[in-house]
Amino acid sequence: MAHITNIKSWKILCWNVRGINSVNKWDSIRDKIVERGCDIVCLQETKRETFDLQYIKNFCPPAFDAFEFLPSVGASGGLITIWKSAYFEGHLAFHNSFSLSVDFRSLHNNAEWLLTNIYGPCTDEGKLSFVDWLKNIAMPEEVDWLLVGDFNLMRSPANKNKPGGDINQMFLFNEAISALGIVELPLLGQQFTWTNKQLEPLLE
Repeated sequence: MAHITNIKSWKILCWNVRGINSVNKWDSIRDKIVERGCDIVCLQETKRETFDLQYIKNFCPPAFDAFEFLPSVGASGGLITIWKSAYFEGHLAFHNSFSLSVDFRSLHNNAEWLLTNIYGPCTDEGKLSFVDWLKNIAMPEEVDWLLVGDFNLMRSPANKNKPGGDINQMFLFNEAISALGIVELPLLGQQFTWTNKQLEPLLE
């Protein structure tokens, strides 16, 4: 989702990795970064309490040498945003239990913008707190703002391959999006981004 005043072109990979402590995942993540030619990587649900550059080299190409992260709480949650310092100057702007925001300045044209990496709560109570926080963000109109991540919320029943879903949560999520004046970027290539991987899978 984006709040845009000027068009710019940067490639950002956003991925809920469901844990990054397994050696088996590192090659897959690095391969996808290289395949997509990314400049910034935003990962959710890292399930890791700390990061350093040595660890990041396990799953990122060497050019990704700057980062900010939000630690997991035990084996739950966790966010990290990683970027190429040759392309961007980045500074932590804000973080809470839902999000990690980094102020970026492009080194090739001095353009400034804000990137917010989000991992929304899974519980009903947590989702209400998250939506309330989201709706009340007072972002100045002149700020170029991009929100990415796993919101753990849907905008409509069509975001699911089976009947169901909490209509009230959908209404509140859409209300927050409307209040912020942000625009959802279209999903290209596939209809769903998550599955429970069962024999008759739930897709969202």
